[in-house]
Amino acid sequence: MAEEIQRKLQKELEVFQGVQVEYRKAVAQKQQLDSQLNENKAVKEELMLLKEDSEVYKLIGPVLVKQQLEEARQNVSKRMEYISKEIKRTDDHICALENKQEALQETLSKLKNDLGKLKIKA
Repeated sequence: MAEEIQRKLQKELEVFQGVQVEYRKAVAQKQQLDSQLNENKAVKEELMLLKEDSEVYKLIGPVLVKQQLEEARQNVSKRMEYISKEIKRTDDHICALENKQEALQETLSKLKNDLGKLKIKA
C-alpha cells in the first residue's frame, strides 16, 4: 500500500514539475509580449507627433523603404492589437496553469499525508 502511494506521489510530483516549467515559459513569453507592446506604443506616439507630409521609412532587412505615414500608423495599430490578443491568450494560459498547480499541490499534500499515516501505523 505504501509503495503504491509512493509511486502515485512520484508521478504527481513529475507532473507538477512539468507544469512549473510550462508556467515559467508562459510568464517569460508574457514579459516579452509586454515589452513588445510598450515598444509599439512608443512608436505609435512618435508617429502621432509627425506632420502629414513627413516621410517615414520602414526597415526591411538591410534596406530602408519609404512608407506612407498613415500606412505606418495602421501597421503599428494592427501590431499592437495582435500583441494585445496574444497577451490576453497568454494570461488565460497562465491562469489555467496556476489552477492546475494548485490542484496538483492539494493532491500532493493528500498523498504525503496518506503516506505519513501509513508509516505511523507500520
